[in-house]
Amino acid sequence: MEIEQYHLHKEHPEKLQFEVYDLEQYLKNSGEHALLPHTHSYYQILWIFNEGGVHFVDFDAYEVKANTIFFISKNQIHYFDKNATHKGIIIHFNENFLMHSDVDIFLKYTVFNNQQRSFHVLKGETIDLAHSYMNLIKMELSNRDEFGYKHVIRNLLKSFLIVLERLHCKTNQESIKFYDSYELQYLQFRDLLETHYSENYSVANFASKLNISSKTLNTITHSVVSKTPSELISERIILEAKRLLSFTDLKINEIAYKLGFEDASYFVKYFKRHVKKSPSEYRLIIG
Repeated sequence: MEIEQYHLHKEHPEKLQFEVYDLEQYLKNSGEHALLPHTHSYYQILWIFNEGGVHFVDFDAYEVKANTIFFISKNQIHYFDKNATHKGIIIHFNENFLMHSDVDIFLKYTVFNNQQRSFHVLKGETIDLAHSYMNLIKMELSNRDEFGYKHVIRNLLKSFLIVLERLHCKTNQESIKFYDSYELQYLQFRDLLETHYSENYSVANFASKLNISSKTLNTITHSVVSKTPSELISERIILEAKRLLSFTDLKINEIAYKLGFEDASYFVKYFKRHVKKSPSEYRLIIG
C-alpha cells in the first residue's frame, strides 16, 4: 500500500486554484478515499461545525469538538473517522493563489507550520467573524464572470487566515513574529525544504537557492528556532520516514530510495541515530 496524493486542478492550471466544498457532501463524494491515509499537494482548511468523532493527522487522533478547524499542510497525512458524521466546510488552495509580487504572503501564516498543534477550536465572536468571511467568499465565488473576482477572493482568504493566525498567536507561545527579515527567510527555507527534502540537498544547496551563504542560513535558523539547517533537514527526512513506515507497507530499502538514500544500510543507520530505533523496530512498535 502506498499513500495516495491528491491534487487541485493539476491538469488545468488555468482554473482558479481555490475551492470551497460542503464537508458533508464532499465526504459522500469521496467515498472510501477520505477514510484512508492520504496527502495533498495543496493546503486544506477543514472546519467541522458539529462535535463528534476524531480526525487523524499524521500520528495523532484529535477529538473533534464543535467548530474545530484543522490546518492540513501539503504533504501532511490525514484521514477521516469512518464512524463520524461531519458537517462543515472544506477549503482547498495552492500557495501560488496567494502570491503577491515577489513575496509569497502565504509564508507569513504559521497556522500551517505547527506540527504540534494542527487545529484550533473557534469560540464566541471568532465563530461569527469566520462565518462572515466564508459567506463573502461563497458570494464572490458565484460571481466568477465579474471583474476582479479572483483578487476579491484572494484578499478575503488572506483576511480569514489573519483572523485564524491571531487565534494561533494567542494559544501558541512559540508563534513566529516578524521583527526583521530573518523570519521570512526562515519560512522561505522551510518552503524549499518541503519541496526538496528527498533530493539529498546539502545546506549549501539550500543556501544557494536562497541567494545567501551557508553561514547566513545557519544564523537565520538559529535566530528563529535555535536549530541549525542540518537539524531541520534531518527532522523533515525523519518525519517523512516515520510517515512511510507508519502508513505504507513499503520495504525499508524502498523507503530509503524514496527519501534520496542510495544506500539502504546508511538510511537504517541514519534513522537509528535520530530515533534511537531501527526502522524495523519503529514499525513494530507503532504496529
